[in-house]
Parts: sequence; C-alpha cells; structure tokens
Amino acid sequence: MSAIRNTIDIDRRPEDVYAYLTDPTHLPEWQDSALSAVPMGDLPVHVGSRIVVTRRIGRRRVPTTMEFTELDPPRSWHVHGVDGPVRPDVRGTIEPLDGGTRSRVTLAVDFEGRGMGRALVPLVVKPVVRKEMPRGEEKLKHLLEHTAP
Repeated sequence: MSAIRNTIDIDRRPEDVYAYLTDPTHLPEWQDSALSAVPMGDLPVHVGSRIVVTRRIGRRRVPTTMEFTELDPPRSWHVHGVDGPVRPDVRGTIEPLDGGTRSRVTLAVDFEGRGMGRALVPLVVKPVVRKEMPRGEEKLKHLLEHTAP
C-alpha cells in the first residue's frame, strides 16, 4: 500500500521543528487521536528508543509500541510500530526554507496489518488518518509558530 503523505510549511527553524517532533511527549498536543505518548527510557530519543503511544480509536484506547529506527537531526526521522495488529510506519523530513528561518515538513504514514489488522488498515485506519492528518498538521503549525523557541 502507499503511504499517506502531507506537507506543511512552518515559520520556525528546522532545528526547533525537529526537536519538537522527535520529542514523543508532544504527540498528544497536535494529534487528536493520541491520548498519550510515554517514552520507555530517557529523553532525548535515540535510534532504538521505544515509546508507547495510546490512541483513541472509536471508544477504545489502543496502545502501540513504536521504535525510532532512524534519526538524522534536523532533517529526518523514522519510527515503526513493533506490536499489535496495526503497526504504523512514520517517516518525517524537514527541509530548510528561506535560509533556514522556516521549515517544510513532510510526514509519510503507512501501516502494516497483521491478522485482523490486514482488513482494518484499508477499511478503517487509513480513512481516519487521511481525515485527521491535515488537522494535526495545522495544529502543529499553530503550536510551533505561536510558542517561544
């Protein structure tokens, strides 16, 4: 399946955007379905760091363990779900704009379905994410542009 990909420009330095996006504790601030994101170790994250992200899906609270598999500050990161029937795969890139005073953020999200998750991904998960993602990116833009570095 193909990833869901969205891009948004943010009036903030790439270093600031990267630091915010790779700190998992910020996830519930800008993603509506994220109830919590708890690191399974110390911050800042490093390759191999794991977090437990709990999302609201309908009336259910669904925890998923995610692992950082790539970090290239302040340009890119990759996290991948390691358990559950639906395993997210998220890649983020940040491109500097205007001499590094602004950033272009691209998020690509895909899912690996296991067991019953194979049916859930195309029928439920991807349509919900396609709807939520633009809203989340607008929240992200607002948060980063209206808070101090």
